[in-house]
Amino acid sequence: MQLNFKGKSAVITGASGGMGLEVSKSLSKSGISVLMLDIKAPDKSFFEKNQNCVFKKVDVTNLKKLKSEIDHFYKKNNSIDYLINTTGVLWFDKDVSAVDIQTTTWDKVFEINLKSMMYLSKIIVPLMKKNKFGSMVHISSIDALSGDDKPQDAYGASKAAMIRLSKSLAIQFASNNIRSNIILPGPIETGMQKRWKKNPKAKKNLEKFIPLNRVGKPTDISNACVFLLSDQANYITGTEITVDGGLTAKP
Repeated sequence: MQLNFKGKSAVITGASGGMGLEVSKSLSKSGISVLMLDIKAPDKSFFEKNQNCVFKKVDVTNLKKLKSEIDHFYKKNNSIDYLINTTGVLWFDKDVSAVDIQTTTWDKVFEINLKSMMYLSKIIVPLMKKNKFGSMVHISSIDALSGDDKPQDAYGASKAAMIRLSKSLAIQFASNNIRSNIILPGPIETGMQKRWKKNPKAKKNLEKFIPLNRVGKPTDISNACVFLLSDQANYITGTEITVDGGLTAKP
């Protein structure tokens, strides 16, 4: 399948994390100019191999700084064609039942996971409207789809709200040729799951429940993301693609 991204530009948040870094790499190799936003920079070696990428240190909850960096990138490229929002936090030790969670933890998770999506929409959608083109992919989670007896309620609820917001954006701006979709990853081997290194048995036990018998890799998410951004998906908007090895298909 040929994917034509020549002359396009993209903004990626959470760009130094496992999923964001892999998406940045894939888009750079496709010839896209990429603005990577995160609070921590990738290794310098990454930019030697991915010269279409530039990194800016930005806290996505800082609207003023976020807008400044994105506006500067837009002026340089005359467009922002794609937004890939991989920002997310999951604090296993702090994010518990809504009954027991500290309100400060709840608020911070929602600020990072959901409010940042609103900020990005406020900044980037008007720029996409100017060019009458845009495709947005937001990374949610299969945790948004169901409850849990050992919950991370703030994470799950914030990721569920992302689905609702993406659908609304898709409907509002379809007439401007702007699409918005969600990817729902299952268990993916990223820094967020560093606990597996300390307890490999837990990972193996989890894999037994996944029909494809493995946890996902960042490339699995990147592949889905690149497809949704591409013209091959130009009739797909306001929906979710689940990438979980069949886990949520089980009864």
